[in-house]
Amino acid sequence: MVMLVYLVIKNLKTRRKSTCNNTTPPLPPGPTPWPVVGNIPEMLLSDKPAFRWIHHVMKEMGTDIACVKLGGVHVIPKIAREVLKKQTGRQLRVVCPSRHTWLHGKRSGEADNLTRYVYNLTAGAGEETSGVINIRHVARHYCGNVVRRLVFNMRYFGEPQPDGGPGLTEVQHVDAVFACMGLLYSFHVSDYLPWLLGLDLDGHEKMVKEANETRWRQWKSGERSELEDLSTPVLSIEEVKAQVQDITLAAMDNPSSAVDPEMMKAVEEIDGVVGRARLVQESDIPRLNYLKACIREAFRLHPVAPFNVPHVALEDATVAGYHIPKGSHVILSRIGLGGNLGVWDDPLRFNPDRHLTTVDPKVEVTLTENDLRFISFSTGRRGCIATSLGTAMSIMLFARLLQGFSWSKPAEISSVDLSESRHDILMAKPLLLHAEPRLPAHLY
Repeated sequence: MVMLVYLVIKNLKTRRKSTCNNTTPPLPPGPTPWPVVGNIPEMLLSDKPAFRWIHHVMKEMGTDIACVKLGGVHVIPKIAREVLKKQTGRQLRVVCPSRHTWLHGKRSGEADNLTRYVYNLTAGAGEETSGVINIRHVARHYCGNVVRRLVFNMRYFGEPQPDGGPGLTEVQHVDAVFACMGLLYSFHVSDYLPWLLGLDLDGHEKMVKEANETRWRQWKSGERSELEDLSTPVLSIEEVKAQVQDITLAAMDNPSSAVDPEMMKAVEEIDGVVGRARLVQESDIPRLNYLKACIREAFRLHPVAPFNVPHVALEDATVAGYHIPKGSHVILSRIGLGGNLGVWDDPLRFNPDRHLTTVDPKVEVTLTENDLRFISFSTGRRGCIATSLGTAMSIMLFARLLQGFSWSKPAEISSVDLSESRHDILMAKPLLLHAEPRLPAHLY
């Protein structure tokens, strides 16, 4: 009760101070907050997920920038590019100064494994499978294989499947990574009301604790016999966890989520540049502009998440004429940027040609969007640390799938369901397509 009274008084003092300072620009428009808890009650009582509720509030108010108070934190959702381009913060360093060329051999090996795995699924297709491929499964596990080779120097933690697919441990690993990604873009009450942290309302601390206890029990009992890395005594557990999480999440989100069936138009370009006598390689990427335009359009039209990861204002700032208090969480709407009528003509239509320059067709298309008309990999002053890695993974994933196989709707499916999940903006059901090899058998 004492803490509650203190917080109410502090909130009132802050309001009084802000109203007395006439030189400070106003906060962005938003729903009127309750003392202490802010707009958390409205968010929780809404029948929509938090990100849909926030977009609904912005649409109702007719604004491209808003202020939603969650506990003691101002959350500023907006559709404006200047936040990541001009506001405070120094550019993050890349993971490796050699721009990920040191990983080329492992990436190439996993691209070959991807092609072989899908081929095995089609070659061994019986009446039950009929050569139908779960695109989400294939894309996610290709990314998982690359990241495991990078971080752990192994493709599999346990025994792979006979067809070269992931085993149970690999499936659990990828599921855990994407569960973490989902939490990155969520709005949990305890994140904004710190005194609730110890209650573990979402049960996440319990899950992490149980996973760690299982791992330690396996090591002590001898179930796990892998050699420990030499860096174990040098780096703390928290440092190792942070590095692994950064690389894993940064590399795996976009490549595994942007597959779109309409990108089959790029097959003609791949055949023209590479042909059918060899597999496409990373050295071919600079000449595959239409393929990259398709991927850019997929990123724009089907972003991996509704918002980018929150950027915390390190000091008071002014954006679009509004006051952004220090400590505010500024989140850019990926949905709003990609569908902005002021930037894109007919934004709901899939049109890769909009990303091809008409001035000089020889100018290479890149996946990053420096003008922030949409967000592929987070750019700006606090950009994604694995942009180069994620770019190479994305292009090779699509190039190998398109070059190696002809894709069609399964005969037993009348129409492809593209509806979004209620809880996120991914497809409610994974995309299932029939694959048929289109290259000489020895290439697989």
